[in-house]
Formats: sequence, C-alpha cells, structure tokens
Amino acid sequence: MRLLWATILAALVGGAAMAQECSPNTVYLRGDWGQVRFAVELADNNRERARGLMFRDSMPESQGMLFVYPFPGPVAFWMKNTLIPLDMVFADESGVVQRVHHHAIPGDETLIWGGKRIQYVLEVNAGIAGALGITEGSQLRHPAVKQGGAVWPC
Repeated sequence: MRLLWATILAALVGGAAMAQECSPNTVYLRGDWGQVRFAVELADNNRERARGLMFRDSMPESQGMLFVYPFPGPVAFWMKNTLIPLDMVFADESGVVQRVHHHAIPGDETLIWGGKRIQYVLEVNAGIAGALGITEGSQLRHPAVKQGGAVWPC
C-alpha cells in the first residue's frame, strides 16, 4: 500500500513541476509541504454544484472537482448520494485554504462545515490531502480565483 501511495504522490507532485499554465481544467495547490496539480471538473453553477460528484463509482487519483461560488459566503457540504470517500479543501476568495476535511464518508448526510467566507471547494479522493500534507494556509491557483486579489495569481 505504501508503494501505491508513493507512486501516486510522485505522479501528482511531479506533474506540478511542469509548466504551470492556468487552465479551467487544472488546479494547483502549494504550501510548505510542496505543490501539486489536479485535473478538475468545474462545478460553477447551481445545478453542477448541487450534483457534484454524486452517483460516481470512482475518480482517478489525480483528478477532482472544483466548486466555484460567485461570492464568498458560508459553505457546508454533505455526502448524500456520493459513493466515494472524499477530502474537501475549502478556500476563501483569495485562494487561501481555510479548512481541510479529511475522509468524508460516502452517503453521510451530516453537514460538513467549510467556513463563513468560502468561495472555492476542491474535492479529491480521500487520503490525498493528508498524504500530501495539504493544510490550512495552503494556496490554490485557478483562473476562477479573482486575479486582483489572488495570493497566487495566474
């Protein structure tokens, strides 16, 4: 199992060393722990945000979904109809990670509170955020992050 995670982490972190072009289907995260790149699907309207990753049997390790809200505000998620365990990374309007929720349980309807001024939420497979060391204070880079106020602009 350790070899599997080491291989996955090497692929994720190694990919971040490539040219860092901003693209709607790519999210970068960085912090004291290093940096990583994920291929993402965007959920940037009410319909897409409501559906999220529900009803999916799996998701590749290097992929995720980025939820983009029009304005920062209070955000809470649940796992109803979600079949895969997830880590959730909650970021504010400047792209700074405010909270990381590890190992959300498939099907659980308990609300997962992200914070009061959240504008971006990245969902990845459970265990990845912890394995990489993604923590509060990490920085998220994506074209949706308001470029005038982004801590890591495109």
